[in-house]
Amino acid sequence: MSFPANLPLEDVFASIADGLFTVDTDWNITYFNEAAQRITGINQDEAVGCKCWDVFRSSLCDGNCAIGQCMKAGGRIVNKSIFIVRNDGTTLPISISASTLRDSEGQMIGGVETFRDLTEIHVKRQQAKDVYRYENIVGRSQPLEKIFRILPRISESEATTLLLGQSGTGKELFARAIHNLSPRKDNPFVPVNCGALPDTLLESELFGYKKGAFTDARTDKPGRFEMADGGTVFLDEIGDMPGKLQVKLLRFLQDKMYEPLGGVAPIHADVRVIAATNKDLEQAVADGSFRQDLFYRLNVVTLTLPPLKERHEDLPLLIDHFLGEFNAIQGKSIQGVSEDTLHILLHHEFPGNVRELENILEYAFILCREGLIQVEHLPEYLHPDNHDIHGPDPLRGSMNEIKRRAARHAVERNNGKKMAACRELGITKDTLRKMLTEPEG
Repeated sequence: MSFPANLPLEDVFASIADGLFTVDTDWNITYFNEAAQRITGINQDEAVGCKCWDVFRSSLCDGNCAIGQCMKAGGRIVNKSIFIVRNDGTTLPISISASTLRDSEGQMIGGVETFRDLTEIHVKRQQAKDVYRYENIVGRSQPLEKIFRILPRISESEATTLLLGQSGTGKELFARAIHNLSPRKDNPFVPVNCGALPDTLLESELFGYKKGAFTDARTDKPGRFEMADGGTVFLDEIGDMPGKLQVKLLRFLQDKMYEPLGGVAPIHADVRVIAATNKDLEQAVADGSFRQDLFYRLNVVTLTLPPLKERHEDLPLLIDHFLGEFNAIQGKSIQGVSEDTLHILLHHEFPGNVRELENILEYAFILCREGLIQVEHLPEYLHPDNHDIHGPDPLRGSMNEIKRRAARHAVERNNGKKMAACRELGITKDTLRKMLTEPEG
């Protein structure tokens, strides 16, 4: 298929149903198509020229940017599911694909990203099954039921709440549940990863800045507290917050007032704070790395989230939940996991908790074309003949890394015969070659 020679490429981009935008190497948006306007609720004139993180406020903007990964590693990201915050403050599930942009001489000049609204898929998936869930938290184990019983009362209050738990236990899910069950539910929920941003950038992200506060501050920029006015700010990895910002946060918790960088007068914001950490804050207070007065301010209501090894009865429900998501997004019809596979998962310690389980199933989903996920579809460290089956290293890495490992294992199982590996995976030879040569990172 070819386009007429006189058809401008911009007209083609404008006509597609997926949102599309491009950025230059300084992260300024240079193009924003009509679908991007419709999905985000942001006008093209407002978006072009702005930093992409100011427009999208996505779950990847705090240190895990998709285009940034492509620019750094030179690869591509395909069909990654994330959330963005629309202009009206609502959270929207989308699927993104990203790549670098290069000129005719091969020099990188920026990046391009397309995105698709997954709201309809999510709604249909949630309506299709009557699973045990509370908000978006899946489970019926006793540790979870204890939390579910008190969550409505915590949500109705205005108390600052501290969520404690290991990495991967779903602290942001619980924070969103508290917000969605509260009187603030119709106002913004604004998450911030305090451990993913440099100290100077974190301060401006939280409290904003005034024009002239520093060299590149050409206009006023609102911070997350101003954006969340009337709603909730979720401060993840609060234990990594530097001491200077701990003082400013303490003041906000005391009187709901803060000062932007370069500001001369305090500003009031009606915001509830939910914080989370996987660190021992009491030990951090004893070590002097965390302020005692801030700890007491945050510790008004504390919820300790159970690790997955303490709620193994939730595993079948979680498996069905994730497989339902992957089937809907990738257009497959994987029926479930075999008895042997379930036995292995039930006896695994899950140091990475629910996030590790999701990565395991996403990996297996690549190898399994239909029917049930078998033991051979699992990551190598979970195979029965692997002595490190209970080792400390969960499946980690980007989707490109997961695909590369899946492709390599398929070639190994087929004794180096790449066409046989292609038939097993249901992909073309070119796709296999790309999966095998994707760069690390």
